[in-house]
Amino acid sequence: MTTISLRHARVRYGPLEALHGVTLAAPGPGLTVLLGRNGSGRTTALRALAGTVPLSGGAVVWDGADVTRVPAYERARRGLCLVPERQAVFGSLSVRENLGLAAPDHIPALDAYPQLRPLLERRAGTLSGGEQRMLALSRALLARARVVLVDEPAQGMAPPVAARTYELLGALDACVVIAEQRLPPGLRDRPAIVYELRRGSVVFAGEAAELRR
Repeated sequence: MTTISLRHARVRYGPLEALHGVTLAAPGPGLTVLLGRNGSGRTTALRALAGTVPLSGGAVVWDGADVTRVPAYERARRGLCLVPERQAVFGSLSVRENLGLAAPDHIPALDAYPQLRPLLERRAGTLSGGEQRMLALSRALLARARVVLVDEPAQGMAPPVAARTYELLGALDACVVIAEQRLPPGLRDRPAIVYELRRGSVVFAGEAAELRR
């Protein structure tokens, strides 16, 4: 079991504070969902966990150890995988080459997303938005990370592919944290911890079923 958390985390972009002392914990294996509209702080919270934005206050704690000062690349080496909303693939490389960077054997990725099979020799930058999301998530699946952070995983996907994506993420033996604008249909009936952020603060913390009520 692994747990990653923010403790009284503050993040500033110049004079503006994007997170106002946010505290949240994501245990795994399992799903944690960060909800909020644009500007709510959900993406910033995800980046703070990954180490791609520095904290101006508070801490990031991973399995009881303070990793606030640990750089993003070192967190990745320790088993953290971030799939950002944009620029999540290497556009100049082929689909096959993108998958090869994650693992030598990319067959599991093609089993997860068979739509990628005929696209293996295509440059990733020429794919549609939904196809790029499939590729980015395939790399995360191949990485076998302990912590997987995904910003809007199903963006641009057709509903059946989106449903499949949430099934794949829910089945991972990892601590999975997803940032979404609203709770997706594919997660409403799944056990998940939900935090709703508004203007940089947590306004709800509980299970998905509680949020629906």
